[in-house]
This record gives sequence, structure tokens and C-alpha cells, in this order.
Amino acid sequence: MAEYDLTQVEADSLLAMEKTRVNDEEWDSPSFGSSASIPLVSTDRREHFRLDLYRGRINLSKGSYQNRGRQVVTLARLDFGGPPHRNPDGEELGSNHLHIYREGYGDKWAQPVPKDIFSHLEHPGRTLEDFMRFCNVVDPPNIQLGLGLVT
Repeated sequence: MAEYDLTQVEADSLLAMEKTRVNDEEWDSPSFGSSASIPLVSTDRREHFRLDLYRGRINLSKGSYQNRGRQVVTLARLDFGGPPHRNPDGEELGSNHLHIYREGYGDKWAQPVPKDIFSHLEHPGRTLEDFMRFCNVVDPPNIQLGLGLVT
């Protein structure tokens, strides 16, 4: 087992853990073709996380939002507007899909996007709010929504 591999119980616990911004710094949302990596911390300040934001350059509706635990382990990633995804068992999912850590596979498995949680994929800013809520970010970072992320 690699040092960044987690058991399913550990990964589920980290994803469910309440997360908060590290400070009051303002972050610019990524412009098209760029990314941002924003630090988060557990409310007890014992665990450190990252909120990664990516926006496509050519396909302007493409992007992903990712929550990493222990700085390197992808706990959840929402991909939208990009290519389809093929799971290890051969199942193919459309361009919008949600990766959740799976023990032994990391983020290689995806599932259809739950529409009851992410009901506005056409609005990246609103989807970011939904993603942070899904990842239990209770005190979100100050992200200035730029072109393409305005709700």
C-alpha cells in the first residue's frame, strides 16, 4: 500500500469531515485554461485539505472541482463538460461524472452525477457551491467568481 493510499473508512471519514478556509484570503477563480488550488483545514485544524478548481481552455464549459485529503489523495472530483470516462470494469459514463475515492482504486472509478445534489451543472459557480457543500466545506474560502463561474 502506497503511503497516500487510505482505507475506505479513512477516506469516507475525511470526505465527511467538516472543512473550513485556512484564512480570509481572497482567491480568484481560475480563468479559462487555468487552475487554482486552495488550502482548507478541518475544523479541529488536525487535517489539511485542498480544493482544486480547473477550467477548460478550448472547451469553455469543461472543468473540474476536486477535494484532496492529506494534500495528495483525491477524495472527490466532479468533472463536467469534458470527455466521457471509462471505469475499470469498462462501464462508460458521460462527460459529467463524479469520482469518489474507492479503496484500491483511488479516483479511477466514477459514477453519474447525482442530480439531487448537483442540479445546475450549466452554472459553474452554483455547481462549485454544491460541490463544497457535498465535501462538507462549512466555512468556504473567499472565491471571487470570474468569467465563466458567475452563477
